[in-house]
Amino acid sequence: MPTILTYNINGIRAAIKKDLPKWIDSTSADIICLQEIKAKEEQFDKKVFEEFGYSSYIKSAAKPGYSGVAIISKIKPIHVKYDCGITKIDSEGRFIRLDFKNYSVLSMYFPSGSSGDLRQAFKIEFLKIFSKYINKLKLKIPNLIICGDFNICHKAIDIHNPLRNKNTSGFLPQEREWLSQFLNSGFTDVFRFFNQDPHHYSWWSYRARAREKNLGWRIDYIMVSNNLQDKLKRSVILSQAIHSDHCPVLLEIDD
Repeated sequence: MPTILTYNINGIRAAIKKDLPKWIDSTSADIICLQEIKAKEEQFDKKVFEEFGYSSYIKSAAKPGYSGVAIISKIKPIHVKYDCGITKIDSEGRFIRLDFKNYSVLSMYFPSGSSGDLRQAFKIEFLKIFSKYINKLKLKIPNLIICGDFNICHKAIDIHNPLRNKNTSGFLPQEREWLSQFLNSGFTDVFRFFNQDPHHYSWWSYRARAREKNLGWRIDYIMVSNNLQDKLKRSVILSQAIHSDHCPVLLEIDD
C-alpha cells in the first residue's frame, strides 16, 4: 500500500536544515511530491534523501531561487516527464510527472496571483492550459494522482474567513469555479473524500501568529482520477510538520 505525500517546502535548502529528510523517513512515505524547492538541481542535496532510500527527480525554474518542483521516490518509475511542453509553464518549474505501473504521479505548483494583475492573469491562463493538458493526458493515462499547491481554496470550509477573502486571489469565484469544473471532469479531492470537517488547512501566513491561531487556507491537494476511489485508504493533513508555511497532505492508496 504506497503512501504518497505532497508538501510545499518553501525552499529545499532551508527545509533540509530543519531535518526534513529525517522527518520524511519517519512517515515511511513511498513517493513525496515537493513544490517551491527554490533551487537548481545542483543545489538540491540528493544524498540526504538517498540515505533513506529515495531517488530524486527535479524540475527547477529558469530563474534562480524561484518556484521549482521535485518528486522523491522509493519506487522506481517507468518513465519521468520533466515538462508539459508549454514553455511559459516549464520555464517556471511548475510540473514534473513520474509514471508507474498502475498510475502516474504529478507534482504541480500552480501560480499565485497575489502579487498583482499580471500574475493573476497568468494564473487564469495557467488554469486553462492545465485543464487542456490533463484532459488530453487522461485519455492516455487514466489513473492520475495530481499532487501540489493549487493556490486555490475550493469552498468556504477551506478558508478561515471566507467573507473577508471573497475578493482575494486564491478564493476568487472564477478560481473556485475552475476547481469545481476540474473535479467534475473526473477527479476526487482525497482529503475531502474522507473528511468533511471545517478548520483543516495546509497554509498559514507567517504574520499575526496565524498558524498558532489556525487562521489558514487549504490550498494543497492530492487529486486522483475517480476510477481510483475504491483504492483510497486514508488521507490526512499533517499540520504538525513545520518545515514551511505549508504542511503536507498524505494519501494511502492500494497499488
